[in-house]
Amino acid sequence: MEDQKIRAIITGATGMVGEGVLTECLSSDRIEKILLVSRKSYGHGSARLSEILLPDFFDLSPLAGKLGDYQACFFCLGVSSVGMKKEQYEKLTYDLTIGFARALVAQNPQMVFCYVSGAHTDSTEKGNVHWARVKGKTENELLRLGFRNVYLFRPGIMKPTPGSKNTLGFYKWMGWLIPVIEKFSPDSVCSLAQLGQAMIRVAAHGFEKNILEVRDIKKAAGR
Repeated sequence: MEDQKIRAIITGATGMVGEGVLTECLSSDRIEKILLVSRKSYGHGSARLSEILLPDFFDLSPLAGKLGDYQACFFCLGVSSVGMKKEQYEKLTYDLTIGFARALVAQNPQMVFCYVSGAHTDSTEKGNVHWARVKGKTENELLRLGFRNVYLFRPGIMKPTPGSKNTLGFYKWMGWLIPVIEKFSPDSVCSLAQLGQAMIRVAAHGFEKNILEVRDIKKAAGR
Protein backbone atom coordinates (compact mmCIF):
# COMPACT_ATOMS: atom_id res chain seq x y z
CA MET A 1 0.00 0.00 0.00
CA GLU A 2 3.02 2.28 -0.14
CA ASP A 3 1.86 4.34 -3.12
CA GLN A 4 -1.89 4.12 -2.92
CA LYS A 5 -4.67 5.57 -0.84
CA ILE A 6 -6.37 3.37 1.73
CA ARG A 7 -10.03 2.51 1.78
CA ALA A 8 -10.82 1.55 5.36
CA ILE A 9 -13.67 -0.10 7.23
CA ILE A 10 -14.23 1.08 10.81
CA THR A 11 -16.43 -0.62 13.39
CA GLY A 12 -17.39 0.94 16.71
CA ALA A 13 -17.37 4.57 15.52
CA THR A 14 -20.22 5.44 17.87
CA GLY A 15 -18.00 4.50 20.82
CA MET A 16 -15.08 6.45 22.28
CA VAL A 17 -12.29 4.42 20.70
CA GLY A 18 -13.87 4.09 17.29
CA GLU A 19 -14.71 7.78 17.16
CA GLY A 20 -11.10 8.64 18.00
CA VAL A 21 -9.82 6.41 15.20
CA LEU A 22 -12.40 7.83 12.78
CA THR A 23 -11.31 11.37 13.63
CA GLU A 24 -7.73 10.54 12.65
CA CYS A 25 -8.88 8.84 9.43
CA LEU A 26 -10.88 11.91 8.45
CA SER A 27 -7.78 14.06 9.10
CA SER A 28 -5.43 11.83 7.10
CA ASP A 29 -4.56 12.36 3.45
CA ARG A 30 -3.70 8.66 3.31
CA ILE A 31 -7.36 7.62 3.78
CA GLU A 32 -9.34 7.82 0.55
CA LYS A 33 -12.63 6.31 1.65
CA ILE A 34 -14.20 5.17 4.92
CA LEU A 35 -17.00 2.69 5.48
CA LEU A 36 -18.58 2.66 8.93
CA VAL A 37 -20.28 -0.56 9.96
CA SER A 38 -22.39 0.28 12.99
CA ARG A 39 -25.61 -0.49 14.79
CA LYS A 40 -26.61 3.18 14.58
CA SER A 41 -25.65 6.08 12.35
CA TYR A 42 -22.65 8.19 13.31
CA GLY A 43 -24.15 11.21 11.55
CA HIS A 44 -21.11 12.73 9.85
CA GLY A 45 -21.42 14.48 6.49
CA SER A 46 -17.97 13.84 4.98
CA ALA A 47 -17.98 12.97 1.28
CA ARG A 48 -15.40 10.24 2.02
CA LEU A 49 -17.70 8.57 4.53
CA SER A 50 -20.41 5.97 3.96
CA GLU A 51 -22.27 3.73 6.38
CA ILE A 52 -23.85 0.32 6.57
CA LEU A 53 -26.20 -0.03 9.52
CA LEU A 54 -26.02 -3.51 11.01
CA PRO A 55 -28.50 -3.91 13.88
CA ASP A 56 -27.29 -7.44 14.62
CA PHE A 57 -23.56 -8.19 14.27
CA PHE A 58 -24.40 -11.89 14.34
CA ASP A 59 -26.36 -11.51 11.10
CA LEU A 60 -23.85 -10.38 8.51
CA SER A 61 -26.00 -11.01 5.45
CA PRO A 62 -26.36 -7.24 4.73
CA LEU A 63 -22.56 -7.12 4.20
CA ALA A 64 -22.46 -9.73 1.45
CA GLY A 65 -20.39 -8.50 -1.49
CA LYS A 66 -19.88 -5.03 -0.01
CA LEU A 67 -16.50 -5.31 1.76
CA GLY A 68 -14.08 -6.56 -0.87
CA ASP A 69 -13.06 -3.12 -2.14
CA TYR A 70 -11.36 -2.09 1.13
CA GLN A 71 -7.72 -2.59 2.07
CA ALA A 72 -7.96 -2.24 5.85
CA CYS A 73 -10.34 -2.82 8.73
CA PHE A 74 -9.97 -0.92 11.99
CA PHE A 75 -12.00 -3.02 14.41
CA CYS A 76 -12.82 -0.83 17.41
CA LEU A 77 -15.98 -2.53 18.62
CA GLY A 78 -15.78 -3.95 22.12
CA VAL A 79 -17.46 -4.34 25.49
CA SER A 80 -16.34 -4.23 29.10
CA SER A 81 -16.40 -7.45 31.08
CA VAL A 82 -17.54 -5.62 34.23
CA GLY A 83 -20.83 -7.06 35.46
CA MET A 84 -21.13 -9.43 32.49
CA LYS A 85 -21.48 -13.20 32.62
CA LYS A 86 -18.51 -15.08 31.21
CA GLU A 87 -20.50 -16.70 28.41
CA GLN A 88 -21.95 -13.37 27.30
CA TYR A 89 -18.56 -11.64 27.36
CA GLU A 90 -17.05 -14.40 25.21
CA LYS A 91 -19.95 -14.17 22.75
CA LEU A 92 -19.62 -10.38 22.40
CA THR A 93 -15.82 -10.44 22.25
CA TYR A 94 -14.61 -13.65 20.59
CA ASP A 95 -17.66 -14.84 18.64
CA LEU A 96 -18.66 -11.41 17.34
CA THR A 97 -15.14 -10.35 16.34
CA ILE A 98 -14.18 -13.62 14.67
CA GLY A 99 -17.50 -13.86 12.84
CA PHE A 100 -17.00 -10.40 11.38
CA ALA A 101 -13.35 -11.08 10.54
CA ARG A 102 -14.24 -14.31 8.74
CA ALA A 103 -16.77 -12.42 6.62
CA LEU A 104 -14.05 -9.92 5.70
CA VAL A 105 -11.33 -12.40 4.86
CA ALA A 106 -13.75 -14.37 2.67
CA GLN A 107 -14.31 -11.25 0.56
CA ASN A 108 -10.73 -9.96 0.57
CA PRO A 109 -7.86 -11.98 2.10
CA GLN A 110 -5.44 -9.17 1.09
CA MET A 111 -6.95 -6.91 3.72
CA VAL A 112 -5.02 -5.67 6.79
CA PHE A 113 -7.00 -6.23 9.99
CA CYS A 114 -6.30 -3.97 12.98
CA TYR A 115 -7.92 -5.06 16.24
CA VAL A 116 -8.24 -3.02 19.42
CA SER A 117 -7.49 -5.52 22.17
CA GLY A 118 -6.27 -4.43 25.61
CA ALA A 119 -3.27 -4.15 27.88
CA HIS A 120 -2.50 -7.36 29.81
CA THR A 121 -4.22 -9.59 27.26
CA ASP A 122 -3.25 -13.23 27.84
CA SER A 123 -1.81 -14.74 24.67
CA THR A 124 -1.37 -18.11 26.40
CA GLU A 125 -5.13 -18.34 27.06
CA LYS A 126 -4.21 -20.07 30.34
CA GLY A 127 -4.13 -17.28 32.93
CA ASN A 128 -6.51 -16.67 35.82
CA VAL A 129 -8.22 -13.59 34.37
CA HIS A 130 -11.17 -14.52 32.20
CA TRP A 131 -11.38 -11.38 30.04
CA ALA A 132 -7.64 -11.55 29.33
CA ARG A 133 -7.94 -15.20 28.20
CA VAL A 134 -10.86 -14.35 25.91
CA LYS A 135 -8.96 -11.43 24.37
CA GLY A 136 -5.94 -13.70 23.90
CA LYS A 137 -8.09 -16.35 22.24
CA THR A 138 -9.52 -13.68 19.93
CA GLU A 139 -6.08 -12.34 19.02
CA ASN A 140 -4.71 -15.82 18.33
CA GLU A 141 -7.60 -16.76 16.07
CA LEU A 142 -7.34 -13.51 14.11
CA LEU A 143 -3.70 -14.31 13.36
CA ARG A 144 -4.76 -17.67 11.91
CA LEU A 145 -7.56 -16.47 9.63
CA GLY A 146 -5.46 -15.71 6.54
CA PHE A 147 -5.46 -11.91 6.26
CA ARG A 148 -2.51 -10.30 4.50
CA ASN A 149 -1.58 -9.00 7.92
CA VAL A 150 -3.11 -8.62 11.38
CA TYR A 151 -2.09 -6.03 13.98
CA LEU A 152 -3.26 -6.35 17.56
CA PHE A 153 -3.33 -3.07 19.49
CA ARG A 154 -3.11 -3.21 23.28
CA PRO A 155 -3.68 0.32 24.55
CA GLY A 156 -3.85 0.96 28.27
CA ILE A 157 -5.35 4.19 29.52
CA MET A 158 -6.39 6.31 26.56
CA LYS A 159 -6.46 10.09 26.40
CA PRO A 160 -9.71 11.13 24.64
CA THR A 161 -9.73 13.25 21.53
CA PRO A 162 -10.87 16.81 22.42
CA GLY A 163 -14.38 17.51 21.21
CA SER A 164 -15.42 13.87 20.90
CA LYS A 165 -19.10 13.23 21.54
CA ASN A 166 -18.68 9.66 22.79
CA THR A 167 -16.13 10.13 25.58
CA LEU A 168 -16.81 7.76 28.46
CA GLY A 169 -17.87 9.24 31.78
CA PHE A 170 -14.73 8.05 33.56
CA TYR A 171 -12.56 10.09 31.21
CA LYS A 172 -14.76 13.16 31.59
CA TRP A 173 -14.62 13.19 35.35
CA MET A 174 -11.20 11.65 36.05
CA GLY A 175 -9.27 12.83 33.02
CA TRP A 176 -7.16 15.13 35.19
CA LEU A 177 -5.46 12.01 36.56
CA ILE A 178 -4.18 10.85 33.20
CA PRO A 179 -1.19 13.27 33.01
CA VAL A 180 -0.16 12.17 36.51
CA ILE A 181 -0.32 8.49 35.56
CA GLU A 182 1.53 9.15 32.32
CA LYS A 183 4.33 10.99 34.15
CA PHE A 184 5.07 8.03 36.40
CA SER A 185 4.10 5.25 33.97
CA PRO A 186 4.46 6.50 30.38
CA ASP A 187 4.00 3.01 28.94
CA SER A 188 0.51 2.84 30.44
CA VAL A 189 -0.99 5.78 28.56
CA CYS A 190 -1.49 6.72 24.92
CA SER A 191 -3.92 9.04 23.19
CA LEU A 192 -6.72 8.03 20.87
CA ALA A 193 -5.04 10.25 18.29
CA GLN A 194 -1.89 8.13 18.57
CA LEU A 195 -3.93 4.93 18.31
CA GLY A 196 -5.64 6.13 15.13
CA GLN A 197 -2.41 7.38 13.59
CA ALA A 198 -0.69 4.10 14.41
CA MET A 199 -3.45 2.10 12.76
CA ILE A 200 -3.24 4.15 9.58
CA ARG A 201 0.54 3.85 9.41
CA VAL A 202 0.74 0.10 10.02
CA ALA A 203 -1.99 -0.45 7.43
CA ALA A 204 0.04 1.58 4.93
CA HIS A 205 3.60 0.58 5.81
CA GLY A 206 3.47 -2.44 8.11
CA PHE A 207 5.24 -2.82 11.45
CA GLU A 208 7.88 -5.11 12.89
CA LYS A 209 5.47 -6.60 15.43
CA ASN A 210 1.95 -7.96 15.17
CA ILE A 211 1.20 -7.14 18.82
CA LEU A 212 1.55 -3.45 19.66
CA GLU A 213 1.75 -2.45 23.31
CA VAL A 214 1.54 1.24 24.32
CA ARG A 215 5.20 1.88 23.56
CA ASP A 216 4.81 0.34 20.11
CA ILE A 217 1.62 2.31 19.42
CA LYS A 218 3.46 5.55 20.13
CA LYS A 219 6.36 4.46 17.92
CA ALA A 220 4.05 3.52 15.05
CA ALA A 221 2.25 6.85 15.43
CA GLY A 222 5.58 8.64 15.09
CA ARG A 223 5.67 10.06 18.61
